[in-house]
Amino acid sequence: MRFSVNIPNFGDFADPRNVATAAAAAEQAGWDGLFVWDHVLHRQHQGRPFGDPWMLLTAAALSTSRIRLGPLLTPVPRYRPQQLARQVATLDQLSGGRVIFAAGLGGPVEDEYRSFGDAAEPRVLAERLDEGLELLRRLWSGDPVNHHGRHYEVRDVTLLPATVQQPGPPVWIGGFWPRRAPMRRAARWDGAVPLFETARHGDVPDVAEVRELVDYVRNQRTGGDESPFEFVLGGATPPDAAKAKDVIGPLHDAGATWWDERQIQTGPDLDRLPAVLRRIEAGPPVL
Repeated sequence: MRFSVNIPNFGDFADPRNVATAAAAAEQAGWDGLFVWDHVLHRQHQGRPFGDPWMLLTAAALSTSRIRLGPLLTPVPRYRPQQLARQVATLDQLSGGRVIFAAGLGGPVEDEYRSFGDAAEPRVLAERLDEGLELLRRLWSGDPVNHHGRHYEVRDVTLLPATVQQPGPPVWIGGFWPRRAPMRRAARWDGAVPLFETARHGDVPDVAEVRELVDYVRNQRTGGDESPFEFVLGGATPPDAAKAKDVIGPLHDAGATWWDERQIQTGPDLDRLPAVLRRIEAGPPVL
């Protein structure tokens, strides 16, 4: 099982230098990844400064050499695919192929879409997500792309450099369980990052629900597909290593392959560097 740290892209972490500090500390303490939120607007946190996640991840890449990096998660329908393909490929080149690309619809929908006059109907966003993901994978290849879809068009375009990782960085898909559609989408890619209606950000998900989700996604995988697939769960673990093992061990046994630490995401220290550093420097849980 691998372990990551999850930080917002606002407050102290709007400053790329603070993200670089957190990333370097995570690598030093033995974490396997650092993931950054991708919000352009979140009115629940209004009044705080926000940073561009790709600039923040660039700072993290320059301050590390081992840990995996990426957004958790990027709302693909909010971007133009060509812009997003360039950003991901540039970061993958800079980091030496360490990017993980987690994607979804994002939210809050009113804030991220309607505030800027964009369409926000779930069906339309889902269509743009699916078409956008397929187009991104083709644009990351470095090969010529022609695409005439419902929402996007590309005419004889080759984007270079290609991503270091081919056919592209691992793609993880987020969504709420027990909604089936996002997990069917995840089954077509490389990983699932579920939130649970009964256990959001800082809460540890119920083991029985995790087993149900893992079984469902595995059944949705195309026949004979033996490629690696990640189940990424998150929450807050106790500071005591033995108690943390008691929390994560059953989830690992149920099929989880990553634990994304969200120690302070429900408290006032959510976006404060000193509190996050204390948790990072304590190191990941030990199974």
